[in-house]
Formats: sequence, C-alpha cells, structure tokens
Amino acid sequence: MAQWEGNLMTSAYIIGTIVFYLVTFLLGYWVANKKDSSKSAETMFVGNRKIPLFVGVFTMTATWVGGGYINGTAEASFGSGLLWTQAPWGYACSLLLGGLFFAKKMREENYVTMLDPFEKKYGAKVSGLLFIPALIGEVFWSAAILTALGYTFSTILEIPFSVAILTSAAIAISYTLLGGLWSVAATDVAQLVFIGLGLGLAVPALINAAGGWDTMWSSYQSAFGYAAKLFPDKDALKAADFSLSTWLDFGLLLVFGGIPWGVYFQRVLSARSPQAAKNLSILAAVGCILLAIPPMIIGMAAKLTDWNSLIGFTPESAMILPAVLKYLVPPVVSVLGLSAVAAAVMSSIDSSILSASSMFVWNVYRPIRGHSEKKLLLASKLTILIIGCIATALALSVRSVYDLWFFCSDLVYVILFPQLLMVIYFKQVNVKGAVAGLILGFCLRLTGGFSLLGIPSLSFWLDSSGNLAYPMRTIAMLATLLSIILVSLATRSNAGEKSKANRLATSYRG
Repeated sequence: MAQWEGNLMTSAYIIGTIVFYLVTFLLGYWVANKKDSSKSAETMFVGNRKIPLFVGVFTMTATWVGGGYINGTAEASFGSGLLWTQAPWGYACSLLLGGLFFAKKMREENYVTMLDPFEKKYGAKVSGLLFIPALIGEVFWSAAILTALGYTFSTILEIPFSVAILTSAAIAISYTLLGGLWSVAATDVAQLVFIGLGLGLAVPALINAAGGWDTMWSSYQSAFGYAAKLFPDKDALKAADFSLSTWLDFGLLLVFGGIPWGVYFQRVLSARSPQAAKNLSILAAVGCILLAIPPMIIGMAAKLTDWNSLIGFTPESAMILPAVLKYLVPPVVSVLGLSAVAAAVMSSIDSSILSASSMFVWNVYRPIRGHSEKKLLLASKLTILIIGCIATALALSVRSVYDLWFFCSDLVYVILFPQLLMVIYFKQVNVKGAVAGLILGFCLRLTGGFSLLGIPSLSFWLDSSGNLAYPMRTIAMLATLLSIILVSLATRSNAGEKSKANRLATSYRG
C-alpha cells in the first residue's frame, strides 16, 4: 500500500512538472510570435524599451528570486539561523540602491547593456576586458541555479541529477532563443505566480503542524539563541562563535555586489522611461522581501522537525527545501511546491543566459563586425545556445551551489561594482585607472583564496584558528575603488583625456 502511494505521488510530481514546463514553453513561444523579436537586436535585448511597469516589476523580482535564492534562504534559516539568512534583505537593499542611484541614470542614456558606459568612456577593448568578469558571473550564477534544481528534482522525483538539469536548461534555452526579452519577461510573470502560490500554500500547513506561530517562533529562538534574529544584537556581539566582520563582509557583498549584473540592467534598460526604470527596481525590492518569507518559514519548520523519527535521518542543509516539500506538507501542496522551485530556476536561468549573450554581442561582437541587424540577431542566438550549454556543463560537473554562488558574487562585488560606480559618478576616471583597478582587485581577491579552484587563503588574512580575521572581500573592493581613483588622477592629462573621451563618445554613438 505504501509503495503504491509512493508511486502515485511520484507520478503526480512528474505530471505536474511536465504541465508546468509545457505551459512555460508555449507561453514563451506565443509571445515570441506576437512580439516578433526577430526584427532587431534592440527588441531581442531590451524589448524595444516597451516593457510595461507591471511586467518589469514581475520579471525583475522573478529573476532575483531564483532557485538559489529560495533554496539558499531555506538552507540558511535551517542550518545557521536567521542571522545568517542575509540574501533577502541584502538583495532587497541592492535593488533599492540600484533604483535610487543607477537605474535612472543608465536609462536616461538609452544604453542597451550594463557595459555601454564603459565602452563609451574607455572604448571597445577595455569594455571587452570588463566583459570577462561579467560573463563569469552570469555563467556561474546560471550553473548554481541549475545545480539547485538538480538537487530538488533528484530528492523529490528520485530521478537522475543530470536529467533534471538537462531538461530544464533545454526548455529555458529554447524559448529564450525564440523571443528574447519579451519571452523571458512574459514567462517570468507566470513563473512568479507559481513561486508565490506553490511556496505560499506550504506556509499555513507548516505553521499549523508546529502548533501555531507563537509556538514555532519560541521553539526556533530556543534552538538558535542570538542567531534567531535577523541582525546582530549585544548577545551576538558577545558570542565567541560570531564574527561581526564576516557578517558585514557577506552583507555588503549582497547589497553592493547585487547591483552590477547585466541581468539587472537588462530589465532597467527595457523600461519605458527613466522614472519607470527607477520605480520597477524599488518595487522589485518589496517583492524580494515578500517572497523570502515562505522559504524562511520552511527552513524554520525543518529545524523543529524530528527527522530521525520521520524518515530515519536528517537531510543535509542544501536538501532541506525539497525534503520539506516531500515529507511535511499535503500532496497537492507538495506538487505545487515542486513547480515553484522549477519556476524559480527557469525565471533566473533564461534571464542570465540572455544577459550574457546581449553583453557579448553588443559590446564585443558589434564593435568588430558592425551594426548589421541580421548579423547581430544571428550572433545573439548562437551565443545564447553556447552560453546555455556552458552553464549546463558546469552544473553537471560542479555540485556545490555554495561555491558556485560565492565565486561569481565575489568577482562581481570586488571588480565590477567599483568600476561601475566610478564610470558613472567619477568624471576624471580613465583607462589606466580602470585597468589598474581590475588587476589589483582580481589579484587581491585571489589572496583570500577560492575553494572552488583549490586556492588557499594567504596567512595575513587568517586568525590563529585559520579563519578569516578581516572583511577580505570588502577590503579588496575598496582597494579596487581607491586604485581607480588614484591612478586616474595621477595619470590624467586634461586636454588629452578630454579629446580621447570625445573621440570615444563619437565612436560609440556611431
């Protein structure tokens, strides 16, 4: 009887997943035909700047609330406490600051990608150089998202890890190829509804099973102590096992490192006006906070569950969200929850692949091969396919979501954020300063170690216990920022720089 019920549930999961993927693909295909994204590269990349505010808010929120976001939030609240569940408020602050200080300025210039201000200021060569960390960030983020989905599907459906990744990647790449940003944005709206519905329905069941919210919260506080709060208090600061510098380092990485992403500016630049660009970023910050609540509660409920009595073992932290969906909620909610995870992954993977393709075609290929719409569109479709395949191959070979996420986030925070800040707000910045900052930031960050590449941290970063003693990422970012400023000021030649800037701006417009 139990085996029959298990087979029935597995069949329901598979049918639900097939229906979700079919709806997603057909919606993307329908929008691609309706909007005819094959007309121009600008339509492909930024939807011809006609994305409505409502759709823009949904696609921005859905892009940030990806598989890594909801899996990671549940994992952190289960394994480390709310104190270390920093992604929800970190990314919300990132979207808020991006809207206030970057979105409107970028949209006013009618840029097509995040790299356009670099190309305008420094020329195509330096812009192409800065494309490298941007590409690495997008590709590794895509791989991390697919990895999270693979874990979820293999846990709930008990299907091979590779099958889940290959199927999801193939669907996302297909409709992105067909319709560009319009297909991505339209499917994001549907996917966000799946996420909210699927995870939201799990919350009442979990709270009820825990004996109500008051009982659940009290038990969680007892389990984690000072770490049950979102921000450190005096008890946390006195604790021997809490590092304020590490907490701040990761928090600042999320806040400022969440801004310089091509996928973020693709949505900003697709808005109908500069003010709309600002508004959609700010409103998406609210969406990110709201959609973090279900996975946080899922992690809290999992912490209070006697897993040994339920299934005979305690799941790993990375597997906690699929485990909760499989064992702690009603069957219908479980099926919808799986669709929510798949939706979260699809809403981020398609956006990331399109963003990386757009930056390559517009800022690397176009300056070399010219402005032919036919060539740009052909190159964009080919690049979407190649980048999608690279991200899929990484997801199949590197199983650590944690390592993938931090590898790409560190590069974006340390290298790209200071570069973007300076090119927009520091008029005296020049090519030498930009290159100096790029080299120093990359080398300094390497000294902090990269576990993914097997690079250890140098001793001057470590305390007597072998842990990081300083906010290494933030120090590297500030060093990059200062080097850009100092080298630019030291090497500036007013007449020469002004003439060069005029030539580059003229070339960019042409």
